[in-house]
Amino acid sequence: MLTIWGRLNSHNVKKVAWLAAEIGLPHVRHDVGGPFGMDAAYLALNPNALIPTIQDDDVVLWESNAILRYLAARYAPDLWPLDPVDRAQGDKWMDWQFAFSSAQHRAFHGLIRTAPADRDPEAIAQSAAKCAELIPVLEKVLGDQAWLSGDRFGIGDIPMGVYIHTWLSLAIERPPTPNIAAWYERLKSRPAYAELVMIPLT
Repeated sequence: MLTIWGRLNSHNVKKVAWLAAEIGLPHVRHDVGGPFGMDAAYLALNPNALIPTIQDDDVVLWESNAILRYLAARYAPDLWPLDPVDRAQGDKWMDWQFAFSSAQHRAFHGLIRTAPADRDPEAIAQSAAKCAELIPVLEKVLGDQAWLSGDRFGIGDIPMGVYIHTWLSLAIERPPTPNIAAWYERLKSRPAYAELVMIPLT
């Protein structure tokens, strides 16, 4: 059985837990990281001291997007097309997520994981502004296709699907993005997304 290590309020853990639930893959998840800490046994699996990590039979793997690709290739190939051209269309958004998550980092940590008295409003505003600079790229493509993976849902939608929930939940200024809003509604209709991604930000 698949084992996932990582606390569910982590964006990267949400990705993996969502995919496992999305495809009905039996698994267990153990809280690791943050207030739960990391013991020596966990660090032996993941020397980076980050989450998530999975073990699937004899396979131990870390890096959330690599885990998504592995699980899809092994258990749900319909979510990661075999054709290299089609596959690359979703893959690029999995990599683009890193630029967006980096831009969003200070707004998220400032508003969610920092006490109000200790917040840096300027850093939060700069982070929100950087997100606003990037988000039209996503808005444009979702005006041309229903999913980041193409004409149907795939693993290319998962990384940004997690981060877009945070972006839409933060108390920041956002430009109007009707195409993203429509995509978000489609995501919200997926039970695993509603259960595992749309949880309170902490």
